Amino acid sequence: MPKRIKAGIIGGAGYTGGELIRLLINHPGVNLTHIHSRSNADKPVHSIHQDLLGDTELVFTGDNKFFEKGSVDVLFLCLGHGESRKFLIENKVAASVKIIDLANDFRLLGQSEIGSRQFVYGLPEAYKNEIKAASNIANPGCFATTIQLGLLPLAKAGLLKEVHTTGITGSTGAGQSLSASSHFSWRSNNIQAYKTLTHQHLGEIHQSLHHLQNSFPSTPLGDTNGIHFVPWRGDFTRGIFISSQLHCEKKLDELYALYESYYEGHPFTHVTHEPVFLKQVINTNKCIIQLEKAGNQLVVHSVADNLLKGASGQAVQNMNLLFGLGEEEGLRLKASAF
Repeated sequence: MPKRIKAGIIGGAGYTGGELIRLLINHPGVNLTHIHSRSNADKPVHSIHQDLLGDTELVFTGDNKFFEKGSVDVLFLCLGHGESRKFLIENKVAASVKIIDLANDFRLLGQSEIGSRQFVYGLPEAYKNEIKAASNIANPGCFATTIQLGLLPLAKAGLLKEVHTTGITGSTGAGQSLSASSHFSWRSNNIQAYKTLTHQHLGEIHQSLHHLQNSFPSTPLGDTNGIHFVPWRGDFTRGIFISSQLHCEKKLDELYALYESYYEGHPFTHVTHEPVFLKQVINTNKCIIQLEKAGNQLVVHSVADNLLKGASGQAVQNMNLLFGLGEEEGLRLKASAF
C-alpha cells in the first residue's frame, strides 16, 4: 500500500481551514496529523467545525513547532493575508516540508520568494507542469481563479483586449471574522458593489493572462486595456458568478471549439452551451464556463465555489500534483443541486 502523505494545517479554525479539514480527512492518500489554532488549542475540531461531528476526533493543537523536524510532508497555511510571510519569518519549517499557502503573500512574481523557498502560482489550468516540479505553491484567490478560467483560452489564442468584468460572491468570501456587511440582517435581500476597479486579485489575474498573451498588460493599468473589475457582495453564503465582456470577432462555434480544446485534460473545468448557475458548482471543485455573443461582443460566464475551486479544493488539487497523485484524488465531489 502506498505511503500516505502526512499533512498539517496552520490556521484551521476559519472557513478555508474547515473546508480543507473536510477534504483531507476523507482523502484516500492523506493522513491529517496536525491542525493548529492559537485560539482553539486542545478543543475538538468538531466543536468549531460542527459539520465534522462524527467524522473526526482530531483536536486542535497549540504547538506551532511540529513542522520543524519534518513531522509532516505538506503544510497548508490558512492564515490572513500578510500573515503567511510573517509566519515563515518567525518559524523554521523543515526544508523537506512542502508548503501550500492559501493567502496572497506569494502570488506575484516579485513577492514569490522567502529565504530559499520559491513559490509557484498554483493555477493548474495554466501552470500544471510548473506545479508538478515545485515544492511551494501560492494558491490563487477565489475571484482570480474564476475570472482567469473564463479568459485563459482567449489569452492563449491572443484574443484578449480590454475586458469589463462583474462578479458576485457569497458571504464566506469575506472570511469568518464578523463585519458590518457579513451580518445576516445586512446581507439578507441585499447586494453591494465593493472595491470597484481596485480589487486585490487584479495583479495575479494580469500576471497569468500576460504569461499566455504577451501583448496583454502584466499589471493593471487603470483606465486603458486590461481588466476592469467590479465585484459584488451577494446575499448567499458561497459561490462566485463572473461575467466578462469584451470585443471579439470570432464566431461563437469557433470560440467554443477553442475553449473545449484548451480545457481538454483539465478535469475540473467544464464548458457548456447551456446557461450556468451557482448550484451546479457549490460543494465541488468544478468551474463551469458558458459563452454568449451579440454582434462582436462576447460574454464569458464562469461559476465556481469560492471555498473549494477558489480556495481549499484547489489547494488539495495542487497537493495531488505536487506528490504525483491523481489530480482528482479526494475531490470527486457532487453539487447538492437543491
